[in-house]
Amino acid sequence: PVLLVANHPNTLLDPMLVVAASRRPVRFLAKAPLFESSRTAWAVRAAGAIPVYRQQDRGTQMGRNTSAFRAVYDVLAAGGAVGIFPEGTSHNAPAIAPLKTGAARIALGAVTQTGAPFPIVPVGIVMREKDIFGSEALVVCGASVAWADLALRGGGDADAVRLLTTRIADALRSVTVNLDAWEDRPLVECAVHVWEAEQGQPSSPAERVARLQVTTGILAGVRARRDVDGARLAVDLEDHRRQLQRLGVAPSDLTTDLRLSRGVAWAARRLHLLGPAQVLVAVVGTLLFWPPYRLTGWIVGRLRLDLGERSTAKLLVGIVTHLAWVIGLALAMGLRFGAWAALGAAVLAPAIGVLGQMVRMHWGSTWDDARRFFILRSRRDMLQTLREQQHQLSVRLGAIYQASVAAVAD
Repeated sequence: PVLLVANHPNTLLDPMLVVAASRRPVRFLAKAPLFESSRTAWAVRAAGAIPVYRQQDRGTQMGRNTSAFRAVYDVLAAGGAVGIFPEGTSHNAPAIAPLKTGAARIALGAVTQTGAPFPIVPVGIVMREKDIFGSEALVVCGASVAWADLALRGGGDADAVRLLTTRIADALRSVTVNLDAWEDRPLVECAVHVWEAEQGQPSSPAERVARLQVTTGILAGVRARRDVDGARLAVDLEDHRRQLQRLGVAPSDLTTDLRLSRGVAWAARRLHLLGPAQVLVAVVGTLLFWPPYRLTGWIVGRLRLDLGERSTAKLLVGIVTHLAWVIGLALAMGLRFGAWAALGAAVLAPAIGVLGQMVRMHWGSTWDDARRFFILRSRRDMLQTLREQQHQLSVRLGAIYQASVAAVAD
């Protein structure tokens, strides 16, 4: 058994990411209104979610949570995985919200059935642009929460619930990026990328999230202490970031090998992307699914949604429009050419669409790489200036990091 506790930046996409990271079936607790909305009820029921009633939903039904908790205990006792978003609701804040006590009460209450403490694993979800199709998302699973000393105190012990909730919150913060404001994100990311580029240490997703979190803490400390040197470093970093942004390059690009022989070798490895088969798949895939793709965007664009709801709406509307389109294609082919043609269309159309999207994504990344290569080769003097500037920024970042570590130790 395992209890997965995750932050909640993006409504119905978050459970999908948790399942993908855990690589096993997960039963989620979901707020009761999701089971009452025609837009989401079918999805949460199909996923086997368990409804939870909150005070702001329908106070008269709070007693029904007893049966919900009992169902969760049964899943854990059977060796299953349960997922919960202890913030209580999806939100667009730059940091995790104060946690509700539900996760702690579930864990403490389930011990009598599981017979022993089980892992409580924090799962951090970090999204770059959560309303944009194809943008980057990181899912980081942290170390299990230590709670054996509290396990036998039970869910009715308020102090045990409070202590375990605090430990879960600390664990969740260790695998998420918690900013004072969204405006800080480009600066914090630039600082981490500059340090990584100059140290020659590319990060795994978990390492990058950890470095982003440390850098966020340093920025908060600089502001709290009104550190003049730290504030000046932040200004210089922001200036460096904007220079790179105008050129369309990243800190790591400044340390790239720009010899022509390397560029030729790089191009040779990507020539297959321009093969007739790849071009045909990309073009056919684009044309084949252009109508439902545009229809999805048109429908979602006319709905009144906040930022955290747009991706979920695109997912749900897109499932309907694309499925209806494939069924329509299959029916049209069946009426014209027979049952085997209908079956072929139903199987091949989605495959061509996915393969076409993959080819187009490779084209996009290849074009970006080539553009950066030629920009940097054509501006050697500017490149050298930016390299020296970035190296000095890295040295200053290292110094302020060491000062922060020393301050914590004291």
